[in-house]
Amino acid sequence: MTSVRANAEDEFNPTLEVGVVQQFGKKPTDTLILKAKPDDHLILRFQSPEGEKVLHTLSVVLKMEMQPLPEPFVDERIILSSHRSYETADEEAQKWREMGIEVELAQPDLWQVWAKRSVYNTPLLRRWLLESLKAQGHQKVRLETQVLKQQRIPYWVLGGYRYNRHELQVSASQDMIEVHKSSKDPTPMTYGGSLELQPDAYGTHSLVNHVPLETYLRGVVPHEMGAWPPDASIEAQAILSRTYALRNLRRFEADNYEICANTDCQVYKGLTEVYPSTDRAIAVTEGLVLTYNNELADAVYFSSSGGVTANFHDIWNGPERSYLRSVVDSPGQVWDLSANSLASEQNFRRFMSLQKGFNEEGWVDFRWREATSLKAMTAHLKYYLERKYNIKPDFKTIKQVKVTQRSPSGRVLQMEVQTDKETIKIEKDEIQNAFWPPISTLFYVDPIYDQDKKLDGYVFVGGGFGHGVGLSQTGSYKLSELGWSSERILKFYFPGTELKRLSESIIFW
Repeated sequence: MTSVRANAEDEFNPTLEVGVVQQFGKKPTDTLILKAKPDDHLILRFQSPEGEKVLHTLSVVLKMEMQPLPEPFVDERIILSSHRSYETADEEAQKWREMGIEVELAQPDLWQVWAKRSVYNTPLLRRWLLESLKAQGHQKVRLETQVLKQQRIPYWVLGGYRYNRHELQVSASQDMIEVHKSSKDPTPMTYGGSLELQPDAYGTHSLVNHVPLETYLRGVVPHEMGAWPPDASIEAQAILSRTYALRNLRRFEADNYEICANTDCQVYKGLTEVYPSTDRAIAVTEGLVLTYNNELADAVYFSSSGGVTANFHDIWNGPERSYLRSVVDSPGQVWDLSANSLASEQNFRRFMSLQKGFNEEGWVDFRWREATSLKAMTAHLKYYLERKYNIKPDFKTIKQVKVTQRSPSGRVLQMEVQTDKETIKIEKDEIQNAFWPPISTLFYVDPIYDQDKKLDGYVFVGGGFGHGVGLSQTGSYKLSELGWSSERILKFYFPGTELKRLSESIIFW
């Protein structure tokens, strides 16, 4: 952990590196069209044998070409584990570090913990590590090997010349650039700041937006919270999004940028759609962050809680965050968690029958019910296991599914799946990848039988949408309508935290 150090120029408004296009070139037809705004032009900078070259243009079309390598190249990495979430992957990475193994986190699809490529940089070292780990009982560690005969090279054509480069910097005098993913892209994005095309860890490329923090928030807050909720809700979102960004700047170190632009980080759409209400909330809260013991808080949030938020460890593994603890999502006393733990199946089902008195009362995701067939569940579970472990499961069908452990907040901690071959245990947020129906882990399951009284599927009955840790965006609307300030809302969902203005004394994660 380090404390922030700002200079007079940034005034605690640092330039972020946001991966707005990930794995460009994964499809051979991938295209990016960058355009200047009216009465402006693009400035392209890249390296040539003579040094830096600068070109000026109104637009540029980036495409990808496969070029043969002079000789085949063996691309290898040791994958130590795969995870649905960064939080659990980060905790797993720490366990490997404690064993003396240097690691890095990557996200080719799922989050993965890799043995650090710069350390285990020869075939001999990688195989030695793999064999030693398997001898210690780590049977799911695997070596991923590809023999590459071609490489992806981005290119563009300007003034009759074709340029092939792995890296390209693009800026504009107005600091606004349009990005289209095709000539008929229905939803082009406009980004403030500058853009850079650069290689990633997977043989593809990233388009990275270099953008000041407060400008970045203009592209996050309206797409995470919306522009229509009461002011206090939007202000709370602005504070959380600012805190979240600054705390999570190391997520994409393997790809040489800081944070992504989708729900694996925060949804960011640049300056494509900005609104007076969200701009006002960002300005009013400028420099404010959520802290705990003078350290940036883990400022997580989600759509709706289903009436009760989750403890951090109900969803993810990792160091304790005492301020990320379960609260009943209501301004009144509709349920006493200390006297009626939702770890009890009976209590939980009784709680799920309640409809009134909650902050999210009347919202579509407050309570939900979704039935699925045994055939569909089996197919989805097989897909999940193959994606996670890179091994085709050999079972034919699911025989039984049951909740075997539930937390005091009602979240499912473990499910047990009996197949015709084996029993599989799935924990915490991985459950949402293993089964299609649940949009949260706040649910119970009941069997569905056909007319011959044979098991035909299960119905998932639950509440809420998202992981359930931290602030409920939907719940905050109600509290705002009741006249609560953004500070009071944040202290309700994050007990024990404080709002502080960014300063050199605040510790970053």
